[in-house]
Formats: sequence, C-alpha cells, structure tokens
Amino acid sequence: MRHWWPEPAAGDIVWCHFPDQIANKPKARPSLLLSVHEIDDGHYTVDLAYGTSQKVERLYAGEFSITQAKHPIAFSSSNLSYDTKFNLRQVVNLPFNSDWFSVAPQAPHGQNPKLGLLHASMVPKVQATFKRSL
Repeated sequence: MRHWWPEPAAGDIVWCHFPDQIANKPKARPSLLLSVHEIDDGHYTVDLAYGTSQKVERLYAGEFSITQAKHPIAFSSSNLSYDTKFNLRQVVNLPFNSDWFSVAPQAPHGQNPKLGLLHASMVPKVQATFKRSL
C-alpha cells in the first residue's frame, strides 16, 4: 500500500530509490531535494539530485561534494555515512511517497525519508555548481 510522506523542504537530504536507467531498477541512495510541488492536498512531488559515494574526488560539471575532511559541519548536518557528491545534471521529479522513498538508515529524523539537510555553508557552492552546469 502506497504511503505519502509529509511535506519535505528544499535542502533536505532524503533516502530515495532513485531511478537507474542502466540497471533498469531503482537504487537506494541519498538524494538532495531541490524543490517541492504540491499536487493535491497533502501530496507532493519533488525535484531531486542524484547522490553517490563513488569517485567523490573527481567532480564533473554539475557536481559538488560534501566531504568529512573539507566540510565537517556540512557533513555532520547531512547525516551522510560517506563522502558524497551530488549531480545537479541528473535531476528527476518523483512523487514523495513510499514507491520512491523510504525511512532513512538509522532514522535520524524519525520514521520518514529525511536523512539530514544541506548546511547553509554549502548553498553558495551549490548555486555556483548549478550556474556552471547550464
């Protein structure tokens, strides 16, 4: 049975079953929520960016990273388990429900998909990354 999660906020880092075109099935991973759209009373869709802990040291256009060594405060507020990069060129819009999102590992914010949040210190980096990706 499908469950709709409560309204999230832009900047949340959530646990998403991100669509994977290569494997042709969703893959659980952290994702950065970029915007929220109400589709009807209490139901939302979200635009989110793909996150991965693979090849974090190598950033391409449209990518930024949150690392424990370079961004300790931001890393802490994200509740990420590993250094992670997010790809602003790989964004999808998904319904914010249990088909695509599940309770984050260790449930740091209770029984919902929120893992952590993007620290304010990262906003200029995200904005610059977005501008360079256009």
